[in-house]
Amino acid sequence: MAREFQTVGVVGLGTMGAGIAEVFARSGLTVRAVEVDGDGVRRGREHLEQSTARAVERGKLSQDEAAALRARITVTIALADLADADLVVEAVPERLELKASILAELDDLCGPDTVLASNTSSLSITELAVRTKRPGKVVGLHFFNPAPVLDLVELVRSVVTEQDVVDDVRAFAEKLGKVAVVIGDRAGFIANALLFGYLNHAARMFESHYASREDLDAAMRFGCGYPMGPLALLDLIGLDTAHEILNTMYRESRNQVHAPTPVLKQMITAGLLGRKSGRGFYTYESPHSSAVVPDALTPEPGGADGAGVRDIQRVGVVGTGTMASGIAEVLAKAGLDVVLRGRSDSKVEGAIGKIRKSLDKAVVRGKLSEGDRDTTLARVRGTTHFEEFADCDLVVEAIAEEVDLKRAVFATLDEVCKPGAILATTTSSLPVVECAAVTSRPSDVIGLHFFNPAPVMKLVEVVSTITTAPEVAATCRALCERLRKVPVSCGDRAGFIVNALLFPYLNDAVKMLEAHYATAEDIDAAMKTGCALPMGPFELLDVVGLDVSLAIERSLYLEFREAGFAPAPLLEHLVTAGRLGRKTGHGFRDYAAR
Repeated sequence: MAREFQTVGVVGLGTMGAGIAEVFARSGLTVRAVEVDGDGVRRGREHLEQSTARAVERGKLSQDEAAALRARITVTIALADLADADLVVEAVPERLELKASILAELDDLCGPDTVLASNTSSLSITELAVRTKRPGKVVGLHFFNPAPVLDLVELVRSVVTEQDVVDDVRAFAEKLGKVAVVIGDRAGFIANALLFGYLNHAARMFESHYASREDLDAAMRFGCGYPMGPLALLDLIGLDTAHEILNTMYRESRNQVHAPTPVLKQMITAGLLGRKSGRGFYTYESPHSSAVVPDALTPEPGGADGAGVRDIQRVGVVGTGTMASGIAEVLAKAGLDVVLRGRSDSKVEGAIGKIRKSLDKAVVRGKLSEGDRDTTLARVRGTTHFEEFADCDLVVEAIAEEVDLKRAVFATLDEVCKPGAILATTTSSLPVVECAAVTSRPSDVIGLHFFNPAPVMKLVEVVSTITTAPEVAATCRALCERLRKVPVSCGDRAGFIVNALLFPYLNDAVKMLEAHYATAEDIDAAMKTGCALPMGPFELLDVVGLDVSLAIERSLYLEFREAGFAPAPLLEHLVTAGRLGRKTGHGFRDYAAR
């Protein structure tokens, strides 16, 4: 017979514990919360009052419902008050000995059928369970912050957890309205194991001065649709908390991905802990504030000054595929004259047809007037001759990702384009310097990595080689702003910002699946529900294409030679088997034929 959890206990009323207590009380449960002293009780009640007040302001609760919710929570300083609880969740700081001592004391106080749970985000449930006389009734119940808002709960079982306990706790979590994923006892579980490797990598990029904090965060927000950039998220989590989680995972995995990058320790030593201290990667109005204020690292308004920025009025586009036609459309919409070059008249006509179709859709949706559509189309002229680029101020190459083809195009552009014309490649993975090296003007060559679909996606990575002139980079950033895009600057190395952060994370997810740690469905649910990402890793891999993903991961591994970047064998095998994702109908999932 399934257990009924009616009276539940929570130990620790910090932000996390108070949130868990609120979740329980919202479901009509009797909640007993324990804090260490009177100050802890006061702070815990303040957390509850502030959280429920926000829910009232947002229309999620009425005043009466909020008052009734708080009335169901009794706050005390005596663990003995939890003696008759059906379930107790500890939510104290992430210190093994502290958590173990609390669970051992609860083990002595509570009845033999009481289930004991830890809200740890990284510590071993097995190590906690064996400190009690009921290891089969100890589980991890990892809520995500803020618990009343985020729906994911990671239910962590050890090798000795009783199956009926897992089943009953999972059913209980689902009654709370949560998405419960059941997983084994491994450092970081699903979400943190994948999330913190990505956050650590972003901190390394900042530490090496590869890109600014603003550009790193903007790249992931506008390039991947993430709700927060990685450095802003580290500030929210707390750099000390992040460092401890990474350390815990590294001690178990010995994976370099989880070895905390040194800048984290340096910032912690200096007291720069993130929002809670008022300074972290960013500076905040006050401790615990979310309002960012300017500091010494804040870019000047408008970025680089206008000195040396070249005038761009006429732009050439090489290519007739989806990317090329999308870029041509964006340029023409911004009032620039565009010359679109293809290998044949039919390909040029097809590309202009794509632009017309896209603009027609915009008219139907009310995003564009018929007059603006016609004016935009009139700015685009097709050709099959490179010589038509002779008077262009900028030429953007958007052909296939084959280095020899791109080098041939740049050699030709170097011959036909006027002095001072900027030559740009849209490559997402090849070295931009390869294109620059075949020209007599390497200082005028740059990467402009638009994201697909170009008319919709806001991000453009502006990639400077070691020879790109500063005024060329400044000109391209200014052009992107004119196009109403968000430009981010970075150096010329594999993956640039977005792919270099995204694909190791996707690769780690494949390795997790390969190890039979969790299903693709549970991993996707964990990252979408627990981290508020727009797509789970396997959904995204199937959309991008497993062959494309594998090629990017190989390029990252060849450049950085980090063991953690080596493509997962499972991904290699799926590509070999022709399971390339949605485009073939089969990838990590099977798709219905259209």
